Amino acid sequence: MFVLVNLKAYPCDPVEIAEAAADVSDETGVRVAVAPQAAHLPAVAETGVETWAQHVSPVEHGSHTGSTLAEAVADAGAAGTLINHSEARRKLADIDASLDAAERADLETVVCANNPDQVGAAAALGPDAVAVEPPELIGTGTPVSKADPDIVTDAVDAAAAVDESVDVFCGAGISTGDDLDAAADLGATGVLLASGVAKADDPRAALEDLVEPLA
Repeated sequence: MFVLVNLKAYPCDPVEIAEAAADVSDETGVRVAVAPQAAHLPAVAETGVETWAQHVSPVEHGSHTGSTLAEAVADAGAAGTLINHSEARRKLADIDASLDAAERADLETVVCANNPDQVGAAAALGPDAVAVEPPELIGTGTPVSKADPDIVTDAVDAAAAVDESVDVFCGAGISTGDDLDAAADLGATGVLLASGVAKADDPRAALEDLVEPLA
């Protein structure tokens, strides 16, 4: 299982969380990555944790003020990027172009989707993984694996019907080791989470609890 912690724009210490994630990953052997704000990518990468961007823009080098260039993200230390998070939705053509940009920069990719139909459409674009995240559950502490487990199994089936090489991750409401176990039982090979770690009083303890079933 892959654990990807999205720090969004929460008022947390990205380096503290990155150091905790690196330690937990080293101690347990579980793959844990952290996706901070773009300005914090170098500092997070310096901790040694696997570092991801929250977004890359569908552009090449050129006149694109305000864009997040995939090559710049990679130069800052990122190994991968989220695309089309529900809080940063993109048109299908832009998702495709962002995937092209990530491929140019040799970044691993996870395309987020709201439901199994969108998962199938996203998988057809050839990302490394898709993540099903019903937006109404994001930040609630109620995981989709419990609220509506059929969404996860249907997403796994939808991706497999298009391209069996595309992994399916589970997001929205993930916060405990039980949530991670449930996602795995439904066929997911990774999880996305944010507030369960970024807003935790003790991010290290939250991460340790999360990966405990895998340790």
